[in-house]
Amino acid sequence: MSVELLDTPRFHGFRVRRQIAGKTYQEYFSLKAEGKRLRGPKRAAIREQAELRDAELERLQTAAREKAAREVEIDAKGHVRGILFRLKREKSGTRTPVFQIGILSAREGKIVNTTVSINRHGLDEAWKRAVDFYVDHKKISKRSRAYRDLQGAKPSEAQFQRMVRQAARGRK
Repeated sequence: MSVELLDTPRFHGFRVRRQIAGKTYQEYFSLKAEGKRLRGPKRAAIREQAELRDAELERLQTAAREKAAREVEIDAKGHVRGILFRLKREKSGTRTPVFQIGILSAREGKIVNTTVSINRHGLDEAWKRAVDFYVDHKKISKRSRAYRDLQGAKPSEAQFQRMVRQAARGRK
């Protein structure tokens, strides 16, 4: 709950504050009338108004958070935010190309990570496995446009070779 009682020389009352999709919503409910502090049922009524507004903002905040969790960000180069190409250094010292997935899981409520080996599965199957892990934890339907966009963001063979060369030289 984000209803807070403020008692300063400049204001006496409740403040309701929430962040929704990067924007701060903040409202004040005064506990003064005609220069005097409100008490009893009048104070309780003002508190109830503040709590009702907070509940409304909380519903909006939850809806915005769920919507953002299901959205997929693909940049101009076709890279998916949360799925990275890396050359993973094995214990033997060899460098293996992998897709590394690191996202906030809507299923588990925490950040989850995994890697999918491109050498082991091949480019197409590795991308499919990476996307399946991604959509499973983001709770994205396999019938949705977001899923089709993710499948379409798979790097081509030429892009893959270029990424390997760049990663081998130490650039991104």
